[in-house]
Amino acid sequence: MLRLHKHRFAGVLGISKNSGIAFRDALLFFNAMNQRTKRYFHQYWQLYAMLMLPLIYFIIFKYVPIFGNVLAFRRYRPGLGAFGTEWVGLRYFTMFFKDPAFWRAFRNTLTLSLMNLLINFPIPIIFALLLNEIRFVFFKKFVQTVSYMPRFISTVVVIAMAAEILSPSTGILNLLLKNTFDMQPIYFMNEPSYFRVLYIFTDTWQYMGWTAIIYLAAITGINEELYEAAKIDGAGKLQQILYITIPSILPTIMVMLILEIGRLLTLGFEKILLMYTPNNADVSDIIATLVYRTGLANQNYSYATAIGLFTGVIGIVLVASANAASKRLTDESIY
Repeated sequence: MLRLHKHRFAGVLGISKNSGIAFRDALLFFNAMNQRTKRYFHQYWQLYAMLMLPLIYFIIFKYVPIFGNVLAFRRYRPGLGAFGTEWVGLRYFTMFFKDPAFWRAFRNTLTLSLMNLLINFPIPIIFALLLNEIRFVFFKKFVQTVSYMPRFISTVVVIAMAAEILSPSTGILNLLLKNTFDMQPIYFMNEPSYFRVLYIFTDTWQYMGWTAIIYLAAITGINEELYEAAKIDGAGKLQQILYITIPSILPTIMVMLILEIGRLLTLGFEKILLMYTPNNADVSDIIATLVYRTGLANQNYSYATAIGLFTGVIGIVLVASANAASKRLTDESIY
């Protein structure tokens, strides 16, 4: 009788016998998946525990501050609330669009970023290609170690070293110029004409070897049979690099290029601030230092937030545009 009522109830709800079987199979499938997931987490829980710290870092310092962008549209007054007191619309955006200091900082940022991209993006690729051709293993490891060690030196120490080497009174370079060419001492760190050269050179020295590791890793994944076939066909080293190595690591190159383009307006604030002097301000004042002075020094948080939000939006547009162009031209993209 109970079975008869169960079939009648299923008939009333429009559930056929096949549907019941499918529902049961779905429950069994999800139960099996749940058990498999539990076993997986139980086996690899240490890895997820290690992941918690960086995850918390990104949530607290990257995602939570996004809510602070509301200050770009509200007037902030100290002591009257962290998110401003009244809506002002696009007032602060209009202000910095009319501010000559912003456009000078924007121009300096874009100029220095493009110069840095054009010079320091291909150098690690070339260095990785040259390093890959070294057959003496000890020398190869030595060069690779020496080249990426500067990455672990603090930016403060790097600039301090540069200041000592380029010092007009005791710097090695000025002493060499004076003793060799009888030249007057040059205050390189204070001269606007040398600022961009010094920034790019120190960036090359500090990050070339570290970035080259990424390309070396991509090169080691290339099938050796391709090179053997090229040798049989009579291809030289240069032809192997041009027609095998570079096309094989092109996906890695494009991903790195897209990421670099996304950082065009976010230069290294710490290095710029350490190299900044009133005398070279015409070329060294970038968006990051302008936001620092406006927000922290002058306590105009809403104005600084508006500038930061604008650069963030521009960065998103640049990444999306570079990704779309890369996908169309090379069929490679990050998403």
